[in-house]
Amino acid sequence: MNKRVLLVEDEPNIIEAIRFILSRDGWTVETHLDGATAVDMVTAAAPDVLVLDVMLPGKSGFEILKELRALSATAALPVLMLTAKGQGRDRELAERYGVTRYMTKPFSNAEVLEAVNALQTGGR
Repeated sequence: MNKRVLLVEDEPNIIEAIRFILSRDGWTVETHLDGATAVDMVTAAAPDVLVLDVMLPGKSGFEILKELRALSATAALPVLMLTAKGQGRDRELAERYGVTRYMTKPFSNAEVLEAVNALQTGGR
């Protein structure tokens, strides 16, 4: 089974780390850097799991998540939000907009791999 993840992230070091750990586990990893066009990227070819940064150029991850949840095609898409913003209000906002799982940076490789695999199989 081909497992596809879309990583919307603008930090090259994080992109490479996540690409490495997920690819090694059999995931096809596609990346996108721009928040302004992220919704179009997701809807053009919906991944099995979306990994979404909060702070992106053009549009925040919160705005992207809100837009995706409003579309019937992506309303149930599993979304792992990665962020350096660990304040309670940020987590609450993500949950209000329908995030599936929320993880703060820094994170371990094992945490990301476990989270993405759990989301792909319907877990949290």
